[in-house]
Amino acid sequence: MDVTPQQIETCINAIRFLAADAIQKAKSGHPGMPLGAAPAAYALWMRHLKHNPADPAWMDRDRFVLSAGHASMLLYALLHLTGYALSLDDLKNFRQWDSLTPGHPERGRVPGVEVTTGPLGQGISHAVGMAIAEAHLAAVYNRPEHTVIDHFTYVMASDGDLMEGVTAEACALAGHLGLGKLICLYDDNRISLAGSTALTFTENIAGRFTACGWQVLRVEEGGDWTAVDRALAEAKADLAHPTLIAVRTVIGYGAPCKAGTADCHGSPLGEDELKGAQERLGWPQEPPFFVPDEVREQFRGALRTGQARQADWQARWDRYREAYPEAAAELLRAQAGELPAGWESALPAFADPSKEVATRKASEAVLQALAPKLPELLGGSADLNPSVITWLKGYGDFQRPDLPEEGVQGRMGGVWSYAGRNIHFGVREHAMAAIAGGIACHGGLIPYASTFFTFADYMRPSIRLAALMELGVIYVFTHDSIGVGEDGPTHQPVEQLMSLRAVPNLAVIRPADAAETVEAWRLALLNRRGPTALILTRQGLPVLDRTELAPASGLRRGGYVLWEASAGQPDVILIGTGSEVKLALAAGRTLAAEGIRARVVSLPSWDLFDRQPADWRDAVLPPGVTARVAVEAGIRLGWEHYTGLGGAIVGMDTFGASAPSPVLFEKFGITAERVVAEAKRVLA
Repeated sequence: MDVTPQQIETCINAIRFLAADAIQKAKSGHPGMPLGAAPAAYALWMRHLKHNPADPAWMDRDRFVLSAGHASMLLYALLHLTGYALSLDDLKNFRQWDSLTPGHPERGRVPGVEVTTGPLGQGISHAVGMAIAEAHLAAVYNRPEHTVIDHFTYVMASDGDLMEGVTAEACALAGHLGLGKLICLYDDNRISLAGSTALTFTENIAGRFTACGWQVLRVEEGGDWTAVDRALAEAKADLAHPTLIAVRTVIGYGAPCKAGTADCHGSPLGEDELKGAQERLGWPQEPPFFVPDEVREQFRGALRTGQARQADWQARWDRYREAYPEAAAELLRAQAGELPAGWESALPAFADPSKEVATRKASEAVLQALAPKLPELLGGSADLNPSVITWLKGYGDFQRPDLPEEGVQGRMGGVWSYAGRNIHFGVREHAMAAIAGGIACHGGLIPYASTFFTFADYMRPSIRLAALMELGVIYVFTHDSIGVGEDGPTHQPVEQLMSLRAVPNLAVIRPADAAETVEAWRLALLNRRGPTALILTRQGLPVLDRTELAPASGLRRGGYVLWEASAGQPDVILIGTGSEVKLALAAGRTLAAEGIRARVVSLPSWDLFDRQPADWRDAVLPPGVTARVAVEAGIRLGWEHYTGLGGAIVGMDTFGASAPSPVLFEKFGITAERVVAEAKRVLA
């Protein structure tokens, strides 16, 4: 159907004023970007974006990420107009309790929202992960005569997004990897919340992205949707480089007094200014939320086009499934988030109490065992593979195929290609966490990301978003305490463990030995409530003798009775995690030899334990036993949750120091002898 320029302008204005009306009704929001960027959004959504509003989960849809999440009403207007399950009443309920249109886009709440955005820089960084996922799945599953994975990842980003450091990390890696199906529309309106970007942001953005290996295009007149359309076509033609399209726009376009100023960035226009914008752009002032019938008909063309595109893809998929039934079944299973039958049989067993095994080494053994069973498992570390040991040996490096030259052998075995399962993130912890989140958002893969535990601080904003989105990312943190030793306090995590325990939906697991590490990995892969953080040692730990102690499967409930001197009510309960469980166990046996009925509890995961029924928790930690001692080589603050104010906590109140690990535990008083002394004190 032919569409006139005037009809298209009316469609663009419908986007603008649905957004402005919703923000005005809510009395809060960000109207500036929706008013200014609507033409670019129209060009992308109506001319290029491959999607089916009737099936937002279609496997081969293009992914769209509004990195500038404060402009959420721009996205909500597009979702409503193109036919997603977002009604006009939902738009009228913008920013209200339990609405489908929260202040910033939320994955899982709003149909069609791929990534929860709002913290600037996170959207574009997650989009890099989505582009990695597309490239990997296409390399693994496509065949020369059958292409079933072939889609783009589009981003709309703001000045603030490009200022954030995580963006620099992620986009540098995207350029290095040559992610040509990643395209970012940069809303270059030169205004931030505080005023002109001239205050803080005068760098050469085009030069910066070009230096990182991106194609950079400019659209000088952002109100010209046809220019954006042409730039998008040019971007899609270059599959060797990601593309940044800098679109020069006017924030708050049409507003008579506030256009081009920071006054319309983060506040409603106000009734008079809104009416003035409507007059200038020829839009009816009444009723609010007005959508002409012809506009709705034009936008609903996206629904018809999307259904036709998906039907064409479905025919190709059916031919693929007939030719490659095993690959098709595997891809569908992974896309559904289901684990293959019998995968747990691959998990290694650790039962020899004569050996010491660092839990990071036990984790490596788990990864190597799982790699052939779980083809969807991929990840890497922040340039620390030899130390964190999170490689998948023999499964190749994820790299652009032509770097450095065809057929070069990768560090992890196999040629460098997008089919490789080992991602080299470089020293970019924050980007690594965001990219892992983006891979999980894309679907079809299980991402893991690893670094020294102390550097979890660099990752925290992305970890928080993964928890908020309930993504199945697995974080493998090693070098988990003052046990790091000689590297000193900069590398010795003290407060990080308790800090991560405070994050809702994040399962934090600190296993006591190799057997518990196996169980921790099992739980991480089965976790459907959110991400998992595995907290692992650098130093060797004894493999606990399970013929004398409770089985490591107790970890599945977060905490369990590992050992006790005798049946019945104990006199004192000793609670430990990770490397300190052995100290609690030694202390418990010493106390028992002196006639004190001691119970030793391994409590590797507070989150999992607190979710157990009360009868389990009370059986492990009887409320009537108030004499309790917790031991952990981290800050003591927070352990009162289990010890009560009358209990004792053996731990840290300061940063660590540089010395051999055994010396540090002795000097800081984290010893079995100290646990014994504290137990006697609380019993007195």
